[in-house]
Amino acid sequence: MDGKISIAYLQSYIQSHDYHPELVQDYFLKLAEEAGELARAMHKGLRPASPGEIRGTIDEEIWDVIYFALAIANCYGIDMESVIPQKEAFNHARYPRSTPFELGR
Repeated sequence: MDGKISIAYLQSYIQSHDYHPELVQDYFLKLAEEAGELARAMHKGLRPASPGEIRGTIDEEIWDVIYFALAIANCYGIDMESVIPQKEAFNHARYPRSTPFELGR
């Protein structure tokens, strides 16, 4: 294992144990709740976790936000690995940057 995790794997992992399209609104409410918890952690000045620590840290809250965003994408059958390059191309056309988005990274 190289330590890298793809978005496709995360979506598949989440879908394998937490896939309830009928609960998409609940997933959204949970996403909003987790975003609020992230905001509180940032406001408190919490820092990323030390090795081996995770509970109550910014790292944990960011993962929770990502988890529920991907759970929502799963409910709609959205392949985020396909969407991200398209959205980045659109963003780059509107707001050119010196660093292009690279596929396969």
